[in-house]
This record gives sequence, structure tokens and C-alpha cells, in this order.
Amino acid sequence: MAQHDDNVVWHDHPVTRDAREQQHGHRGVLLWFTGLSGSGKSTVAGALEQALHQLSVSTYLLDGDNVRHGLCRDLGFSDVDRKENIRRVGEVAKLMVDAALVVLTAFISPHRAERQMVRDMLPEAHFIEVFVDTPLAVCEARDPKGLYKKARAGELRNFTGIDSIYEAPEQPDIRLAGEQLVTKLTGQLLDLLRRRDIIGS
Repeated sequence: MAQHDDNVVWHDHPVTRDAREQQHGHRGVLLWFTGLSGSGKSTVAGALEQALHQLSVSTYLLDGDNVRHGLCRDLGFSDVDRKENIRRVGEVAKLMVDAALVVLTAFISPHRAERQMVRDMLPEAHFIEVFVDTPLAVCEARDPKGLYKKARAGELRNFTGIDSIYEAPEQPDIRLAGEQLVTKLTGQLLDLLRRRDIIGS
């Protein structure tokens, strides 16, 4: 990884995040969805984004597979590459939050330290860890991409939940029971955003 160059200096622009938030009519924040493959992270994040869009909230959804088509296409799935993948996404999300967007990310992000790394990038109260807590057996039964089947057959190595560890959040900002209806989970998230004065009532 390249070292920071002392000649590269952060430039503060006259239009601030506060000014952008006033223009948007809501605060910028990062909702970090974490959970096993097949837990429903992307589904719930997508449903929430749709609901926010209907409320005229400016959003952007960063999906794990999508960023690997461009921003992170040079990375594999080793522990080192996975950490770099999360770091890059965190840096992009940080810029989007500064632009006063409600940013949603859907990443397994199996390690607590990496999720904490992203939290530390953001100003206080601008990171919300969303744990989509779906039992492994349910995720494996869903298996939307056939990845569990490949992992069980030994065709896919280092697969989270099978032969690679997932460290569940100890104190997430919100825990969602992934077996519930998506509409109910979306409602819980909207309630949280309103309680924290991120969006209006």
C-alpha cells in the first residue's frame, strides 16, 4: 500500500457538509449493512433506498459485487485484499457522506476491526452499523448465488461462514432479524433514522 505523501494536503472547500445538509434537507450518514452471504443485506438496503427515494432523500447504495466491477476489480478475496476492499469503500462512502448523501453499503465485512476502521473514518454519529442477523442455516438454504453449495463441495475456498470466520457485531447500532419481512425491517430502519434526526418525520 502506498505511503501518505507529506506534500499532499487536504483542501477545505467553502461549501461545507453542513451547508449541503441544509440544501438536501437531511443529514449525511453511512448505513453499513453487515451479515453473512444470503442474509438479506442487499435486499434490505435496496428496499430502504427505495423508501428513502420516495421521501425525497438523496441516497447512494454501494453494493459488494458492484464495486468489484470497477473500484476494486484488481482485488481478490484474500484477507489482505478483503481489508483493502473495505478500506476503499469506506473512503468513497466518507466522501459521499460529506456530500450529505445517505449512503448504504451491503458488504459481508466479516471482521470487527475492519468495520471499526470505517466507523473511525466518519465524523461521530455519521456511521450506523446495521447487523442483518440471519442464521447460517437460513442463509445456506437461500443460497441465491449458489456459493454455499460450491463452498461445501470444496470448489470455493475462504468462504465466510463455512471455512472463514464471521465476527458478528457485539454492539450494532441496530440488529435486524433477517427472517422477518423486508417491509418490517425497512420500517425499523426508517424509525431509527427519524429518531436520530437524520431524516425528517
